[in-house]
Amino acid sequence: MASLSLFSFFCMFSFLLGMAHAQLSPNFYASSCPRALSTIRTAVNNAVAKERRMGASLLRLHFHDCFVLGCDASILLDDTANFTGEKTAGPNNNSLRGYDVIDTIKSQMESLCPGVVSCADIVAVAARDSVVALGGPTWTVQMGRRDSTTASLSTANADLPAPTSDLDVLTSLFSNKGFTTQEMVALSGTHTIGKAQCIKFRYRIYNETNVDAAFAKSKQKICPWTGGDENLSDLDETTTVFDTVYFKDLIEKKGLLHSDQQLYNGNSTDSMVETYSTDSTTFFTDVANAMVKMGNLSPLTGTDGEIRTNCRKING
Repeated sequence: MASLSLFSFFCMFSFLLGMAHAQLSPNFYASSCPRALSTIRTAVNNAVAKERRMGASLLRLHFHDCFVLGCDASILLDDTANFTGEKTAGPNNNSLRGYDVIDTIKSQMESLCPGVVSCADIVAVAARDSVVALGGPTWTVQMGRRDSTTASLSTANADLPAPTSDLDVLTSLFSNKGFTTQEMVALSGTHTIGKAQCIKFRYRIYNETNVDAAFAKSKQKICPWTGGDENLSDLDETTTVFDTVYFKDLIEKKGLLHSDQQLYNGNSTDSMVETYSTDSTTFFTDVANAMVKMGNLSPLTGTDGEIRTNCRKING
């Protein structure tokens, strides 16, 4: 009898969990806010046209949101006297950007359909539209996420990969979120756009051996051994275009970050890098599928969470 009750509880739990995911839909705002998607796309296109780097920033914002307790817009919450958010976590502090673009979009959403479109969905859609704006693949964004009323600085510090991570650490961190090694390599390929600060790659260009000498020397001009911590370098040679050059760079030992070059360093992931370097169709397909999977990480749905009026703070 006890085992039957336990089985019944498990079935009910599985059903409710399935229902939570079933509440995400690509048509979630079709009737409640029909102009939401086109408005977000226009805002993203305008932001990227003004500054191409913003496309990478908005994509990274989505990744850093989803990897910390799910895609719930917790990354957007500001610290207050009584609340500690995730913006000051090591991987985020003085590094994440694009908050102002999300603020602009949220203001537009509140004018169109107040209290309807979540900040979490805005971040997810903006990430997709950013990739498309830079020449990358599109994918269907499932919507219906709600916004968290909590954040976790400690989880952000623990769960987000660091630019100094070795392959085993990267594999573990992604596996903990349900990603295969292949999906990890595909998602890492989003470093085909964007820039990194000197402090994130200084050690690599001065001390590591699996780096092209001419490449390291060129980066040392941007990133001195002392000072210039915030000086920026492109993550690959075509940093404003979403393409496969990132993988070609890895094969040539021109990965900017230690964590990037780990993907091509005599390991099991070498063959994956080689495939993506010459097959943009496969890379685009795989990264799009992985982005859909990432967007489905632990969403708040139904009556969980809230729809924030201001993405930077909890309602009330």
